[in-house]
Amino acid sequence: MANAFFSDLLATISERGRTLLRRGDGLDTKQDADGLIALCGALLSGRGEASGTAMAREVLDIYRKLDAAGRRAFFEGLLRDFGPDRERLAEAIEKWRAKPSDEDASSLHFASEPRRQELIRRLNRAPGGTGDLVSMRADLLSMMNGHTDLAALDRDVSHLLSSWFNRGFLVLRRIDWSTPANILEKIIRYEAVHEISDWDDLRRRIDPVDRRCYAFFHPAMVDEPLIFVEVALTETIPGAIAPLLAVDRQYLPIEKARTAVFYSISNTQRGLGGISFGSFLIKQVVEELRRELPRLDNFVTLSPVPGFTQWVRQDRELPLSDEDREVLKRLDEPKWFENAEATAQLRSVIEPLAAYYFLKARTPKGRLIDSVARFHLGNGARLERINWLGDLSPKGLRESAGVMVNYLYRLDDIEKNHEAYANDGEVVASSAVKKLLKGERRLLDMRLS
Repeated sequence: MANAFFSDLLATISERGRTLLRRGDGLDTKQDADGLIALCGALLSGRGEASGTAMAREVLDIYRKLDAAGRRAFFEGLLRDFGPDRERLAEAIEKWRAKPSDEDASSLHFASEPRRQELIRRLNRAPGGTGDLVSMRADLLSMMNGHTDLAALDRDVSHLLSSWFNRGFLVLRRIDWSTPANILEKIIRYEAVHEISDWDDLRRRIDPVDRRCYAFFHPAMVDEPLIFVEVALTETIPGAIAPLLAVDRQYLPIEKARTAVFYSISNTQRGLGGISFGSFLIKQVVEELRRELPRLDNFVTLSPVPGFTQWVRQDRELPLSDEDREVLKRLDEPKWFENAEATAQLRSVIEPLAAYYFLKARTPKGRLIDSVARFHLGNGARLERINWLGDLSPKGLRESAGVMVNYLYRLDDIEKNHEAYANDGEVVASSAVKKLLKGERRLLDMRLS
């Protein structure tokens, strides 16, 4: 209710500001990038609260109407015309050089700030401004796409969004069948790991006694989940996704639940890319579940390995014999996973190769290849188990040859595991995973001898 009141207040201020602009000194703004840049200059010139809020809303409305070329021209204009005040910055640098002090350091800091950062702050005051700025950054990221000419602008936008979407501002809410329909529709649309086919499928994931779903929200975007996690409560650690999503599965009595399985985590806002909420979400959901269900012993994921098949097909330095490479060709056979001989042969090659992928393979920059692994290991999880044929969906077969993995969040070890990974790049793994790697080495040596 407080959020609704504040939104209504901003809308009232904005509408009164629009009235003032229409009556008096309103700008005859061109509906193109040049006109938009001129309007941004006026917004920074220091008008009153009402007219400034109205002008910010006008900027965002015009931006929304621009085509892709107009939006790029607008971004280029922000880079060109709204950088730091060079004279002020030069003066601050000279003062610092002459006699460094904390006061001069502070002056230098503020003088170096690009004017576009203050512009973005003022745009954020418009009703709905925060959501519009998140959408604007999504456009910016799409236009960058490996190019660096807009990188300075993106740093400014992401710097401010990181502050505004600080964990302290986020609200954790449970998603269940009583959640408003407009939010449930977004859960269906945004699910990025295991597609939700329809409303019945959604209900099976959030309504039963042994299922949970949680999402982070921001007070300025009350109907937009930022990230959400789906949780299955089970007796033991699962090795496959199909039983968790089965239409006719038997619900588990809640008193028998000993394991919480995070089987899908979806970021929803492309414009917040690079601003991580996942680690906070998992840790807070763990705390929520421990309070509700103190008998839970295990907190694990059932995670995809989205880049595994591509790595297998493209990496020519894999520790494989010629015989192994011939076996891998069976992945191209239709429905190979229904052929007992093919699955047995492929398993003997792929399981050790998956262990190598996580424990030894690295990018040219020395990072783990798998982004999901980087996320969970960076949060302090342990690579617990590699699950052969854990995901037989078309997507799972295409991206990971059906492989899934469990990452175990053992609360007493999270900080230690995080430090090992962050400081030394060490992948903390169970003995079962390490044995797969040893088996791969022994098998390869035998085949090459």
